[in-house]
Amino acid sequence: MNGVRITEVAPRDGLQHEQALVPTDVKVAFIDQLSDCGVDEIEVSSFVPAKWIPQLADASEVFARIRRAPGVVYSALVPNERGLDAALAARADKISVFVSATEGFSQRNTAGTIAEVLLRVQPVVRRAREAHRLVRGYISCVVRCPFDGPVHPDKVAGVAARLLEMGVDEIDLGDTIGAADRSAIDALYEGLAGVVSAGATTLHLHDTSGRAIECAVRAAELGVRSFDASAGGLGGCPYAPGSAGNVAAETLVDALAARGFALRARADRLHAAGQWMRRAIGSCER
Repeated sequence: MNGVRITEVAPRDGLQHEQALVPTDVKVAFIDQLSDCGVDEIEVSSFVPAKWIPQLADASEVFARIRRAPGVVYSALVPNERGLDAALAARADKISVFVSATEGFSQRNTAGTIAEVLLRVQPVVRRAREAHRLVRGYISCVVRCPFDGPVHPDKVAGVAARLLEMGVDEIDLGDTIGAADRSAIDALYEGLAGVVSAGATTLHLHDTSGRAIECAVRAAELGVRSFDASAGGLGGCPYAPGSAGNVAAETLVDALAARGFALRARADRLHAAGQWMRRAIGSCER
């Protein structure tokens, strides 16, 4: 199988990093542009309390106003059952839950231990499946944690196993601070081999160290066929110092296409959408 799936995460993971509040109209226009870029999925927003991430407080309104293109999955990140209720009401196609591979990041990002967060998301996964929604299980800090340092692949495998036992459909592996290199990708997937195959995962890379593309290419060589990316390289994680810069979707698409992988996503359109959004953000900051 040579086809590669792209999830566009700029509307959520990209914008949550921005300090200036972006108007709902701009977010809707941005997502509508992304819907015409050939991506397979768009992570529209996150149903988290406004006090946590004020930028995403309008998630329900954004979902209500976007134009849904045939064949595109429109997903949402939720932290708990209350967030799930809102996401289901907004007709999100897929639900994402979020667990860290390290205790330090778990405490700072989700206000709980890994075990506590797994218990918190278990009913979310169950209810999402009962509502016939696909469920993605994010695992953050799969290579290195900004608080706990290097992460052994066994820790990632343990969290992945728990999420799969709950019934998640997809494991999404996040290099949250962009620390990975080719050897780290090799070690990660070798460590996961007994739990989940490379082809059943999504890889979420940050380009903080300028190695995201080489990591993506190596992952594709190992069998990964699903990647998160952000038009224009927008975003990062507000809870991870130095994490700014998701891998640019257009650069990723070009790099994989040049190596013979088949993608629906259009690099030229992703670049245009990303540049449009950067100009819009600049206007918000003035």
